[in-house]
Amino acid sequence: MNTVEKNKIRIKLKAYDYTLLNLSCDNIINAANRTNAISIGPVPLPTKRRIYCVLRSPHVDKDSREHFEKRTHKRIIDIYDPSSHTIDALMKLNLPAGVDIEVKL
Repeated sequence: MNTVEKNKIRIKLKAYDYTLLNLSCDNIINAANRTNAISIGPVPLPTKRRIYCVLRSPHVDKDSREHFEKRTHKRIIDIYDPSSHTIDALMKLNLPAGVDIEVKL
């Protein structure tokens, strides 16, 4: 394919709670569609699992341990041919707390 990428906004979203992440993705896609921009996604990336092993007792019983897990869910949204209205709509979005957003032009 011989396509040339003219204007593209890539939005990377990260969150510990996938329901907040899906809600944020829906808000971004709706804002892009209202301004007649082409949106592709959300593309789910692999979930990163971080496991912590903690001793239950600080002094004895080293064999007794607890495991805790923290999952980081990720999504990518691409917006093609954004106008100034699209960028303004994305800046004015009220997204829930706990969602990390990284925007690349």
